[in-house]
Amino acid sequence: MLVAVLPDGRLQDLDAGGRPVGAPHRAPDLPAAIAAREAAEQPRWVWPATADIYPALLRAGVRVARCHDLELTEALLLGHAGRWGEPRGLAAASARLRGLPVPPDHARPDAEPPGFSQGALFETSAPSPVDIEDLIEVYADQQRRLALTEYPGRFRMLVAAESAGSLIAAEMGHTGLPWRADVHDQLLRELLGPPQPMGPPRRLAELTAEINEAFGTHGLHPDLPAEVVRAFARAGIQIPNTRRWVLRQVDHPAVRPLLEFKELYRLWTANGWSWLDSWVRDGRFHPEYVLGNVVSGRWGARGGGALQVPKVVRRAVIADPGWRFVVADAGQLEPRVLAAVSGDHRLARAAAAGDLYAALARDSFDGDRAKAKVALIGAMYGQTGGDAIPALAVLRRHYPTAFDYVEQAARVGENGGLVRSWLGRTCPPVSAPRDAGLDPPDEAAPPPGRARGRFTRNFVIQSTAAEWALILLATLRTALAGTDAELVLFVHDEVVVHCPAEQAQQVAEAVRECATRAGRMLFGASEVRFPLDVSEVGSYADAK
Repeated sequence: MLVAVLPDGRLQDLDAGGRPVGAPHRAPDLPAAIAAREAAEQPRWVWPATADIYPALLRAGVRVARCHDLELTEALLLGHAGRWGEPRGLAAASARLRGLPVPPDHARPDAEPPGFSQGALFETSAPSPVDIEDLIEVYADQQRRLALTEYPGRFRMLVAAESAGSLIAAEMGHTGLPWRADVHDQLLRELLGPPQPMGPPRRLAELTAEINEAFGTHGLHPDLPAEVVRAFARAGIQIPNTRRWVLRQVDHPAVRPLLEFKELYRLWTANGWSWLDSWVRDGRFHPEYVLGNVVSGRWGARGGGALQVPKVVRRAVIADPGWRFVVADAGQLEPRVLAAVSGDHRLARAAAAGDLYAALARDSFDGDRAKAKVALIGAMYGQTGGDAIPALAVLRRHYPTAFDYVEQAARVGENGGLVRSWLGRTCPPVSAPRDAGLDPPDEAAPPPGRARGRFTRNFVIQSTAAEWALILLATLRTALAGTDAELVLFVHDEVVVHCPAEQAQQVAEAVRECATRAGRMLFGASEVRFPLDVSEVGSYADAK
């Protein structure tokens, strides 16, 4: 059963083919109506965007099992057609379907820190620029276009996983990550000294004085890179920037305090007392995750820095009394994905082992694990110089199918073409805006040539790895349904579950099983294994 729903409370039952069943109706209490239908039959909810509906449902105590997010699906279909970045909201999709001028998507504001006013339950409800019939027509058109993709079965899996991910993202933001404000405050005091009424804390002031003394100056601001570069130039040392790896190559007494200053300044500005006061309420950090804005399919975050929790502050991420964290990290994920998508049987046999690089080394690199790692990473990221040259030659000779897979993706990119992930996510065209990330390189759509070749070479692997992680999350959410366990953090290929201590082993086994299931769902009977490093810990900082 499908049910189309708009935030203003209009609903329409649909049959399996997306055709209306009966007449549309309006629910005066939308959360109550959805809760009742969910309890009775768990339909798939077809709605404009999970981000505009589901957070309010969660605040009302309502969770759903399945949905079809029209906005995320439209973005995937536009990308598949080489139109990445065009407006993808329901109003835009409806206008495009009718040949009308396409309106821009409405901008979603940055997430408000917890404790701020949430406003009305559904602030997007009045007036709606579209009708329920528009939603149904766009859904039908999306199903038609899905069937026309290169591999419809895979693309449907991608759409289902993306929609499931939208539910998980909203649920994790609502649940929040357990966070001890008192522990965070203590570690800040240990590293920075007590907070000051005005200006930086004591340790930063001390380091600033040390840096100025080392340069023989008095007014240098070490948080301003241009000033630091000029200070080194006055000392007869030319540096291009103040990145850590550059500074570590410099022999000057200012380097040690500068490196410490950079680390502590980042902590103070990104996760200091102001961040703590703004984002942690009632023992939880509630970020807002964002899907569909990063070209590779990886998640982003809107406010709070959820995807960049520094190791130093992870000491404050402590499980509730009687609870534990199960932290699962997919090691060597992208090389294993390369083995699976390329169909290289020899590399797949190596990827059937626990340590892929060690198996590769035994097979082809005379036991040298470091050379095997350099070769595989070089192939995926387009490294062509230094130690990578002989290692890549070995890789090309022993694993030609895998090597040719990424080489072909690079050649397509160099010529300005489009490449796709395993399930069909498509890289941006050359003309796409350069405002979204793929790491590395951090570019949306570089122009034709080697830079774009490196981009597309990695896209086919990194984007497929993101799909594997998303399917892992979706299957794990289903496996944990009905238990007390909570999905509380997801960063690229690491997932964190908060659960009662007595359930930790059961949850750890569920995560491992879901990793295996994700590999089978994507790649069938491939020999490639996707092992996880799983820790059961009381503090996130203790995870291996």
